[in-house]
Amino acid sequence: MSKKIVSVLVAMLFSFVVAGIAVAGQGPETITLKAKKGDVHFAHWKHQEKTKCGECHHGPGHSPYKEGMKIQTCDKCHNKSFENKKLNSVMKAAHKNCRDCHKQHKSEGAPTKCGGCHKK
Repeated sequence: MSKKIVSVLVAMLFSFVVAGIAVAGQGPETITLKAKKGDVHFAHWKHQEKTKCGECHHGPGHSPYKEGMKIQTCDKCHNKSFENKKLNSVMKAAHKNCRDCHKQHKSEGAPTKCGGCHKK
C-alpha cells in the first residue's frame, strides 16, 4: 500500500477516533477527514440533529450504537481481512454509508457528487 493511501487512512481513522471518544449526543462540531480527492469537512453536529448515532457508529455485527457502548476504531473491522471486499477499508465503509444516506436525502440538499463533500 502506498504511503499516501496509508496517510489518508490514518488521518480518517484519527478523525473517527476523535468522534468516538466524544460524549454521545455531543462530539466535535466538525471533523476533517483528509483525502486525496480533497478533504471532507464533516459537519458532525449538523448530522446529529438529523440522525441517530447508531446510523453511523456501530458495534460487532453492525449492531446499532447504544449509549455507553465503547466505540472501536473503524479499522478494527474495516481492514483487508474483512470478509466483505466492498467494505474492507475505512474509506470504502465511509463511502458506502455516506453516499447511501446522501442519496436518500438528496431532496433536502445532501450532496451526491464527489465535489459536494471533497473540497480541494
